[in-house]
Amino acid sequence: MSNRTNEEIRVDVKDRVATITLNRPKKLNAITLSMMDKGVAILNDLARDAEVAAVVLTGEGRAFCAGGDVSSMAAGGSAQIGLEGGTDITRRMQEFGWLLNTIPKVTIAAVNGFAVGAGFPIALACDLRIASAEAKLGTAFARIGLSGDFGAAWLLTRLVGPAKAKEMLFLPDIIDADEAFRLGLVSRVVPDDEFQDAVKGFAGRIANGPLISYRYIKENVNLAGDCDFRSALDREAMTQTICFRTADHMEGVMAFMEKREPDFQGK
Repeated sequence: MSNRTNEEIRVDVKDRVATITLNRPKKLNAITLSMMDKGVAILNDLARDAEVAAVVLTGEGRAFCAGGDVSSMAAGGSAQIGLEGGTDITRRMQEFGWLLNTIPKVTIAAVNGFAVGAGFPIALACDLRIASAEAKLGTAFARIGLSGDFGAAWLLTRLVGPAKAKEMLFLPDIIDADEAFRLGLVSRVVPDDEFQDAVKGFAGRIANGPLISYRYIKENVNLAGDCDFRSALDREAMTQTICFRTADHMEGVMAFMEKREPDFQGK
C-alpha cells in the first residue's frame, strides 16, 4: 500500500514509514466511530505490510487529537444506545489504541498540538512520542464527568506511577510539552518550526534499524509490567536466541568490528 485517503483519516507510506493522519482539523481531530474503524483496518494492514518498518500517528492542523466529539455527546447519543451498546462501541473504538501498542512495528506519536481526552491515551499507546514545543496534553475526562477510556489509567500508571496518574485524572490540568517531557510522557520536545523534520528523522532512524530486534524488544517491554522476573528472563532467553540467528545481528557484529554504521535489512 502506498496511499489511502478518506475524509476522516489518511495514511501515506514513504521510505518505509507509514504516516497515519487524523483528519478532522475543524473538530481538532476529535474521534468518531467510523474514524476508529478505519484506523483499525489501516493498522491491521500495516502490521502485515513487509514494506512498512515504522508507523507515525499525527493530526492535521493545530491538534493531535482532542478526544471524543463532545458535540455528539451533547446530542445525547450515548443515552440513546443504552449501557450495553455504549460499552460495545467504546470497546470497538479502543481497538485502535490496542493495535498501536501491540502491532509488531514501532509506533510513534507525533504530537503536533493538543492531545487531550482520548487523544492523550491514544498518544500514550504508541511506543514513542515526539512533541512539538507547542503541544498541550491532558486527560480532560473529569471535566465532563467521565472516568477515562483508551487505557488512560493503565498507561498513565505504568508511565508515571499510581499517585501521579490519579492526580492527572482527578485534576485534569493541561500540561505543556516540557512538563510532559519531565514526567517521561514524551521522548523528546522540538521547536515547532523543526517538528516535521525531526519526526521524519526520528521515524527514519527506526525504519532503518534492526526490525526483528525491535519487534521482540516491544513485546518484552509490554510483557514486563505483567510478569515476574523469572518469566521475563525466560522470555528474553528465547527472543535473544532468535535474534542471534538473524542477518541483522551478523551485520551489526561486522559493522562493529569494521568500525562503520550497520546496514540493517530487517532480516
